[in-house]
Amino acid sequence: MAQLTIVANIKAKADKLDLVKAELEKLINITRAEEGCVQYDLHQDNDNPAHFLFFENGESRDLWQTHMGAQHLQDYLAATDGAIEEFTLDEMTRIA
Repeated sequence: MAQLTIVANIKAKADKLDLVKAELEKLINITRAEEGCVQYDLHQDNDNPAHFLFFENGESRDLWQTHMGAQHLQDYLAATDGAIEEFTLDEMTRIA
């Protein structure tokens, strides 16, 4: 089965940048410990500090969907409700 790559772009509202960053950072260690997680890296845009990007690689789409339903993601969504300006998620398959 092909490895799954996820690229998630999160843009925080300017006045909520610190809150969003702190909540995103909480996801890192617990997600990295999940079954199927190969890579889970958080990035922050050098020119726009309100723009964050998660670059994720996982063993399968099924395990990623389990991750998406996990309690720590539900907690993140609740904590950042109203603090996100824009969110996009690209689900990709590595080909080389």
